[in-house]
Amino acid sequence: MSTPAARLALHTWTLDTTPLPDVLTAARATGWDAIELRRLDWTRAAQAGRAATWVEDTVRAGGLAVACVGVEFGWMWADGAERARLLSVFDEQCARAKALGCGTVMSPVDKGTGDVARAASSVREVGDVAARHGVRLAVEFNSQCEQLNTLERVREVLAKAAHPRCGLLFDAYHMQRSGGSPRSLDDVRGDEIVYVQFSDVPRGEVKHGEVLNRLPPGHGCVPFKDFFAAVRATGYAGFMSYEAPNPAAWARPPRDVATEALAATRAVL
Repeated sequence: MSTPAARLALHTWTLDTTPLPDVLTAARATGWDAIELRRLDWTRAAQAGRAATWVEDTVRAGGLAVACVGVEFGWMWADGAERARLLSVFDEQCARAKALGCGTVMSPVDKGTGDVARAASSVREVGDVAARHGVRLAVEFNSQCEQLNTLERVREVLAKAAHPRCGLLFDAYHMQRSGGSPRSLDDVRGDEIVYVQFSDVPRGEVKHGEVLNRLPPGHGCVPFKDFFAAVRATGYAGFMSYEAPNPAAWARPPRDVATEALAATRAVL
């Protein structure tokens, strides 16, 4: 049996300084299957005085599927009014994902430190919100965070939460920078993974906290053939999103960036 073709999405952060309509045009013209949207895409539209549904209308007009919609992180350990605000944002982003026919929302972990049991309780709470909208939440460990900075640590939180609508976001960039490897997925089931992101890590010394340095596959030190093989071996068959913010890329024509990234990805799939 032949392996199904990978479904590849372009993350809007990759073309951060390009207006959303032009991002969609570049992604579609260069052959990407879908787009990944951020909370920031709606925030910028509101700041520009756009209509409340401008992002949704623009994306539909662009003709690409939506692979994932980002929420605002910080809800794991927040309290009081800030927690209420973040949960409201989470609910709003889930509704927007559903309206766009997208079944996945994503959130990075909180940046600070806190109790694992409380983080798991928060995952259950937002998982119930996701369930009401019929979407799933992918939680991303961040190699530059203080506590939830490895695959193992975020899996501990997700295991304690044990919510059927919540699972793992596995990102090649954070895998590499956290000291992990594709073998980290050896004991991960496919149903644990809700979403996948990827970009390459520069060779040589990389400063802690620096994240706007991401590269196309094959331009850095991530073992991408092994990475994609390990993802496939879990049984994951969802979208994989190229998230590569880099000021050097932002200074180039968006179609050039999108074309180069897609060719580099296909070369290692």
